[in-house]
Amino acid sequence: MASNGSESLESAPLIGLTSYLEPAKFLVWETEAALLHRVYVDGVVAAGGVPVLLPPVSGAHDRLVSAVDGLVLVGGADIDPARYGQEQHATTYTRPNRDEFEFGLLRSALDGGKPVLGVCRGLQVLSVALGGTLAQHLPETLDTTDHQPAPATFGATTVTLAEGSRVASILGTETKVPCYHHQAIDRLGDGLVATGWAADGTIEAAELPGDGFVLGVQWHPEQNPDDIRLFEALVAAAKERE
Repeated sequence: MASNGSESLESAPLIGLTSYLEPAKFLVWETEAALLHRVYVDGVVAAGGVPVLLPPVSGAHDRLVSAVDGLVLVGGADIDPARYGQEQHATTYTRPNRDEFEFGLLRSALDGGKPVLGVCRGLQVLSVALGGTLAQHLPETLDTTDHQPAPATFGATTVTLAEGSRVASILGTETKVPCYHHQAIDRLGDGLVATGWAADGTIEAAELPGDGFVLGVQWHPEQNPDDIRLFEALVAAAKERE
């Protein structure tokens, strides 16, 4: 007889997580690798989901999305600014393979009504896919490095969340979060509603209104293992569709 834990896993939603394709070094190997920060995986597991890594190597977007119950668009490199009609800033670094893959996955998820959580870059993918634009380097527009204090160093941002929004129903109307981004939403994508802001006015959360779960946050919830509420909300939304 299967254990209760096994039975629980068998019924747990499959949550797809986009991932990186980067040079990496581990054990005796120095090679190109499909990888992801483990904290994303741990967040999904702690929330009761089964993580499935989706590396940017396939054009079978519909098939991949149909195989999972929810989707996390994770953080990472900047989006090619040609996608929103701008020239590339000197500080902008891109990964075109991820752009092509993740924009395709998102379109399939939206068409199929799958729950979507966008994290940092993921919020930007969501907005740009719906016609939005980005500010390519916040230190130039806001004269601050608070959102990305130093390489590999997360900042701490207090975010005000709109009453009545989905994100406020999960986190309350104010939350302190880890952040690491030098870009942010400029013009919001069509249909999206801004639902969270930093003190300097930077949009920190946006969502599609309605019954479906489509939510993006500019911060990094995976970096706080003591607060998995956003992952729990995604897993709960995935269960509701079963």
